[in-house]
Amino acid sequence: MLSYILSPSILSADFAVLGDQVRQTENAGAPWLHIDVMDGHFVPSLSFAFPIIRSIRKLSSQVFDVHLMITDPERYIPEFVDSGADRITFHMEAVEDAGRVIDQIHSLGCQAGVSINPETPLSVLDPVLDRCDMVLLMTVHPGFGGQKYIDEVTQKIIDLRQKCPDLDIQVDGGIKLSNAEDVLKAGANILVAGSSVFGGDIQKNVKDFNQILSDFA
Repeated sequence: MLSYILSPSILSADFAVLGDQVRQTENAGAPWLHIDVMDGHFVPSLSFAFPIIRSIRKLSSQVFDVHLMITDPERYIPEFVDSGADRITFHMEAVEDAGRVIDQIHSLGCQAGVSINPETPLSVLDPVLDRCDMVLLMTVHPGFGGQKYIDEVTQKIIDLRQKCPDLDIQVDGGIKLSNAEDVLKAGANILVAGSSVFGGDIQKNVKDFNQILSDFA
C-alpha cells in the first residue's frame, strides 16, 4: 500500500533560522525533509551540500530525502550517505548508467530514486523501474524555487501510475495547497513543497498539507 507523504523543501527556508524551521516541519508532522543539491553545472544554481546536511542531521529524525541535481553524482554519493542522507535521488539526464548508480546507493544502505525533467520522456525510465525505490517527476524546470507548476506533466504522472501501481511517485515544483489534490488524483503520492510550506506559518502549512494527504489516503 502506498504511503502519502509531504517532503518540505528547505530550498525555500530562511537559512538564518534553518534549524528552527526544520524543527517546525518535524513537530507539525512532516515525516520527510527534501534537500536539493545543485552544482551550478547540471542546473544554473548552486545550493548546499555536506556541511548543511550534517548540521541539520543533528536536529532532525526525519527521512532526509536528498535530491542531487548534479553531474557525476557517483563521485559524491558516499559522502552524502556519510552526511546523513536516507534516500538519494539522481537525474537520469546526468548519468550514463543509471542501474550502476542505483546499485551504488543501495550498497551504501540508502534507498534510490531516479528523476527526470519535464521534457524528458517516461521511456528513459524503463530500464530501471524495477530497480529504483522512487521516481521523482520534476513539475518545473529544475534549478530555481518558486516556479509555476507545468500542467503538461500531469499526464506523465497519470501514465506512470498506470504503468507502476505500487511505485512511489514524487513530484517537485509548484506544488501548493490549491493543486495538491489534483496532483494526488493523477497518481503522485509524495509531494515536495517549498515556498508553500516555508512561506507564512510553517506548522499550519504542514498540517494543512497533511490533512489533504490524509483525506486522500
